[in-house]
Amino acid sequence: MKKISTFILATVMVMTLSQCKKNEQNTTADKGVAITLNVIDDNDNTNDSNTRVDVNTMTGTVDFEENDQILVASGGKYVGTLTYNGNLFTGSVYNAVAGYPLRFYFLGNITPAETLTYGETETCSVVITDQTEHLPVVSYAPSNENYGTTTDFTSHLLNKCALVKFNVTSASEAATCITGFNNKVTVNFSESTLTPSQEGNGVITLPAGTGERWAILLPQAALAAGGAGSAYSADNAYTGTRGAVPAIGYNAFLTAGIPVMLEAGGGGGGGGSNAPVGAINGLFTINANGDQVYFSQGNLQYQASSNTWHFAENQYDLIITPEDMTSIDNYGNYYADVSSQYTSMYDGWIDLFGWGTSSYNHGAACYQPWSTSKTYSNYYAYGQYIYNLYNQSGMADWGYNAIANGGNMENFGWRTLTRDEWNYVFISRTNASSKYGHGKVNGVNGMILLPDEWTQPDELNFISGNSDWTNVYTIEQWALMEGNGAIFLPAAGTRSGTSVFSVGTHSLYLTATVDPQQYSNGYGQAVYCLHCSSDSFYMSTCARYAGRSVRLVRNAQ
Repeated sequence: MKKISTFILATVMVMTLSQCKKNEQNTTADKGVAITLNVIDDNDNTNDSNTRVDVNTMTGTVDFEENDQILVASGGKYVGTLTYNGNLFTGSVYNAVAGYPLRFYFLGNITPAETLTYGETETCSVVITDQTEHLPVVSYAPSNENYGTTTDFTSHLLNKCALVKFNVTSASEAATCITGFNNKVTVNFSESTLTPSQEGNGVITLPAGTGERWAILLPQAALAAGGAGSAYSADNAYTGTRGAVPAIGYNAFLTAGIPVMLEAGGGGGGGGSNAPVGAINGLFTINANGDQVYFSQGNLQYQASSNTWHFAENQYDLIITPEDMTSIDNYGNYYADVSSQYTSMYDGWIDLFGWGTSSYNHGAACYQPWSTSKTYSNYYAYGQYIYNLYNQSGMADWGYNAIANGGNMENFGWRTLTRDEWNYVFISRTNASSKYGHGKVNGVNGMILLPDEWTQPDELNFISGNSDWTNVYTIEQWALMEGNGAIFLPAAGTRSGTSVFSVGTHSLYLTATVDPQQYSNGYGQAVYCLHCSSDSFYMSTCARYAGRSVRLVRNAQ
């Protein structure tokens, strides 16, 4: 079987349902450079040729059937469509960007509402209302190979939806409908995001009859029992309310009634099989209890003009690059455009933040991501110098935000590591000293971390310890390292006010922890930061107002 699914949520609902009508759509062929896609099987990490009947509701796996289609994107644009022939996905791409992975989207075999134009279309959307014949699983993953090196690609698609069981207590002989759910997903090829929303009244249409019915639901907030929404027939003969619906997040799961937790497979030897959306597939132990986390796919970034948070597309991406540092003043400083609405420089994105600047008004005077004040006390989490980011409501932590390419839901589980957790990763976990080293990826200096379980890619080397940027990798070579779970912490430097310095020479990452020693000294000004340079790493105290990098994690389930 070709498993699209990796993370499935199942819960049991009791509904009073009735009917609505199915709408069928078709897709068109494409032209360009012919390619083949092999979708990896979770069972043996190879491709095989079973065809899909539908979602297996006992395991959550999905097999393909003939004529299923996958959209392909490259360079932030739609570039082609692949069609399943009973064995492989084949088709063509047009103007794909060499040296980067292709990006594959399976949208339940539903034709997008928008006209797709090669090399131009940046977004499209589908509505998953009609679920009377097949469950429209929505899935995404990049290719394991970069375009230009082969025409034979492999990928392991991961679900961006949930599988939910309803118990239909009464219905007509026609298809049944429920309302109030997210039923539309918008794909942003440029950002590699899938954003759920409602179309119309948020209708989901299920097969006719009573008893057990399964449905695909998109991520959304919790819905209380008896809340807004209804079950109805075409003539509105039946109206009712549904049972409680828990908050549904990307790659979340519950085990209500049947076991549905799945193994992911693929993804190399990173040691993690259930990496959430927006995360690198490698597990890192953070304490003596054996708790583990996944790191986000890149440093956190923010755009003030649109109030958007997202992770850098690549681990080595920086907003202000070493090349920018050629435009420095007599003191060696570069001045960044950091304000509440700026849009011109770097498209208005920033990636160096004062401590606790999560955008939530949690009690600090300076809680905005663009804050540049140099007054320590303006950055007190929850208004008090004693509080860590994770105290009180937790809203001082940047991870509390809805992150566009990290699930796009508030309080979805992302968080900042504490001082002790960073120290455990670098110092205390098994073989810790052999699992970090300084390096250069795509010309960017930084610190490399290897996951707990590590398999070195063939023909690549890694030198651990303080190695003066010794480990040098091209984009293609890093793709192999990252595929096995390696993490890169780029040297993004630091910011004081609007002055930026040390880009390319220092990796400075904020923790969630304040420095209690500073309190006893009467300052209350410092927090802990991870500090990496070309020949060392250490945990140090730093000024709350200084702009530093933020790398979020999510706890392993």
